[in-house]
Amino acid sequence: MSPTRQDAWTQDEDLLLAEVVLRHIREGGTQLQSFEEVGRMLSRTSAACGFRWNSYVRKKYKSGIELAKKQRKEAKRQPVSEIQQLETDDVELEQTISEEMPKQAEVSFQTVLNYLHSLHEKAELSFGIEEDKERNLEKIKELEKKAYYLAAENERLLKNLKAIETDYHSLIEIMERARKMVGLQGEDRQKKFEFQLDDRGNLERVD
Repeated sequence: MSPTRQDAWTQDEDLLLAEVVLRHIREGGTQLQSFEEVGRMLSRTSAACGFRWNSYVRKKYKSGIELAKKQRKEAKRQPVSEIQQLETDDVELEQTISEEMPKQAEVSFQTVLNYLHSLHEKAELSFGIEEDKERNLEKIKELEKKAYYLAAENERLLKNLKAIETDYHSLIEIMERARKMVGLQGEDRQKKFEFQLDDRGNLERVD
């Protein structure tokens, strides 16, 4: 299985996408089926084909779409014997597609106008992409600055925490030594005030 492509669409690929979608419309198929078919032919995902059709190609084939829908309605009403008329309609549809793709030397004013309009839309789309790219780059820079600041702040807090922990342990040790010293002094005071009677009935201190 070939890998899924993600490169830019060419003019020939746009034409193929239009032909397949219009054929599915004319024959009563779904757009999803047409996107899957084109995806297999171009090694692209059906989602990518659908996005390309809806965002760019469809605008260039409005008349072709209307003609394909008209042919689909007529085909439902016509008997199977009228194949010749359908073939004539196919030729008409192919001519419509070729007219909307400005490849010939002699074209009508409307064709040139449509082509310039499509170029204008493409330029606007590219400009919008560039603006989004610039905004995203600015956001990335801001996030990088925040990340650096947070990393430095985190390091500072860790150092403070380590110093607090060291001071805490030192305080615990001091309190423990003080407790032991108080305990020893208490024992000494208890010994100083402990007395007992000797054999002659006199008080004497017990060491």
